Amino acid sequence: MSGQNKKLCFAASTGGHFEQILMLRPLMERYDSFLMTEKTTYEVDVKGQRIYYLSQLNRKERAVFFRMIKNAAVSLYIMIKERPDVVIATGALSTIPICLLAKCFGKKLVFIESFAKVTSPTRTGKFLYRFADRFYVQWESMLAFYPGAICLGGIY
Repeated sequence: MSGQNKKLCFAASTGGHFEQILMLRPLMERYDSFLMTEKTTYEVDVKGQRIYYLSQLNRKERAVFFRMIKNAAVSLYIMIKERPDVVIATGALSTIPICLLAKCFGKKLVFIESFAKVTSPTRTGKFLYRFADRFYVQWESMLAFYPGAICLGGIY
């Protein structure tokens, strides 16, 4: 399969994480791709991209476990329907199911640690570091936490 025929999934939680994944728009336009993000009260419109929505998760909410199961089911549906070759993710808890499913389906996983993390790792990053085929940090100081990571500077 040539590089041009690959399908990419771009997964991010809301806010700054979603803004960071949108910085990869040239890749989105170059390949067959789609977005996954959390459903919020505001509409997301990225022209020309299919967008799938997950439940927004907060580790401190009582229902987080049940919402995580729901997101895992939605992610499984999307994985089977879209069959991406690569999952590129940044963000928090809601991105974990699609990342793990990518590995279960033998697909490549690329994780980008948050631009906001300069001196400490995220929980999601620490968890997914061991599964990622490529792990990117945006600050050289983060290589102390992720020695096998790649630092190319900020995504912005």
